[in-house]
Amino acid sequence: MKITFTGTGTSQGVPIIACHCAVCTSPDPHNKRLRSSVWVEADGLSLVIDTGPDFRYQMLRSKVDQLDAVLFTHSHKDHIAGLDDVRAYNYFQKKPMDVYATIETQAALRREYAYIFENGHYPGVPQIDLHTIHDNRPFSIGNLEVIPLLVKHYEMNVLGFRIGDFSYITDANYIAPEQMEKMKGSRVLVLNALRKEAHVSHFTLSEAIDIAQQIGAEQTYFTHISHQLGLHDEVNKQLPKGIQLAFDCLSIEC
Repeated sequence: MKITFTGTGTSQGVPIIACHCAVCTSPDPHNKRLRSSVWVEADGLSLVIDTGPDFRYQMLRSKVDQLDAVLFTHSHKDHIAGLDDVRAYNYFQKKPMDVYATIETQAALRREYAYIFENGHYPGVPQIDLHTIHDNRPFSIGNLEVIPLLVKHYEMNVLGFRIGDFSYITDANYIAPEQMEKMKGSRVLVLNALRKEAHVSHFTLSEAIDIAQQIGAEQTYFTHISHQLGLHDEVNKQLPKGIQLAFDCLSIEC
């Protein structure tokens, strides 16, 4: 399995518009973060988790010429705003895009993209086949088993996913013990770490470190990173062994 971080930033990305802090003005490409998403290549399949506002550019930048499915974690704009651009894959692959989401996220997609679901819709709009994810029920895409991981994002239910030895969690500030058990044994864990200061709906850096150490993956990468966390290289030097900040375009084998 190969995982590519197509984006590792928070909802506003990094740099943030009109911000002149040390992170936002840094020339280091590690401090340039598009909205959070990953591209997973496994068992001959090509999957993307979330299609945020940067989806089109992310696919171009990573040269994703084949895409078999999209998995959605939840319905916030920074995770669904790029769905329209799957129509390029519709055109070249000559089929609808398989999209996996909970009933709640599907409702948001139907609201935000009503034109996709209207009868007699205009030619050229995205073609998608919706598949329902049930919070605690594993499902398959081809021969690939996907295990949903139900977490809390303040009061909102959000999904992470375990695929083989890879577990991915974004937009969370609480993970129940039974969900953490599902992640144990993962070789690679990805977890959100927004900033150092407390936040109502995201793990802080210290909270993310604590969760990572409880799960005990061989390697943990932090994502969904705000400019408030600090410069990439400086923060990385402070992290325990086996834990690193992810960065855009980082590719790993799992």
